[in-house]
Amino acid sequence: MPEGDEVDEEEEMPLSLRLSIADTLTLGNATCGFMAVYFTTTGILIPHLTDSQESGMARNSAATAVILMLCAAVFDLFDGLVARKLRSSPMGAELDNLSDLISFGLAPAYFVLVYGMVARDAHERVAAVAAIVVLLAVVLRLARFSCVTVKDGTFQGMPSPFGALTVVSIVLLELPFEATLLAVVGTAWLMVSRVEYPKPRGILALAMLSWIVLSMGLLTAWAFDAPGGQLLLQTGCALQLVMGAVIPLFATARRMNTFRDNRRESREARAAHIP
Repeated sequence: MPEGDEVDEEEEMPLSLRLSIADTLTLGNATCGFMAVYFTTTGILIPHLTDSQESGMARNSAATAVILMLCAAVFDLFDGLVARKLRSSPMGAELDNLSDLISFGLAPAYFVLVYGMVARDAHERVAAVAAIVVLLAVVLRLARFSCVTVKDGTFQGMPSPFGALTVVSIVLLELPFEATLLAVVGTAWLMVSRVEYPKPRGILALAMLSWIVLSMGLLTAWAFDAPGGQLLLQTGCALQLVMGAVIPLFATARRMNTFRDNRRESREARAAHIP
């Protein structure tokens, strides 16, 4: 190998391995997603399989797993902000997609699967199908995000962090299994739909962060069986579902209004040119 090639490799390798602050936050996202899977397994699934499950332990583990997904959403929110303010390494976009796949694809899908296994009337196979649907929706969404350019300030389809939190909220609401299944599949469809969602910037980012912190508080109250904790958690989960349903309605209404305005302007323009 020519000596010049060796020098080039030595110069390029450190740069390719150098992480930015934004990349470190992204790795925190991935770590939280993995730990969410860990707590779902050790605190819910294994005790269920060994017939040693205690309701308090399962509740604490479920709350911990969801709080870790919320922490992953915080990391995901801040790594983008930091990358815009400072810099991101060439690996930044790839790291972000891989971390999102773990925290907002694998972790909530696994949560749905375990829910189907430990439910009073076990529906393992159906829950497995729903979990696969959630996972594939996130995979397709992240792949499309890398390939498709949309107008600035919007996402096409429900963002994967928002989708993951909506999925786990559906499970925590403890609705009848059929209703839970339909809602989970509907959320997966929204993630791969063309419905526009605003990007969390400025006031919206602050509102999202406040909602995440509030959700952590509700989960903590529920985990420690605080008075009214169950009702508070159900209220928070219901609000998450309402937001997931209302945003697409507003987006559809805005698109229809824009379409009508464009048609009216087109008719007026044609009428102005008629002698």
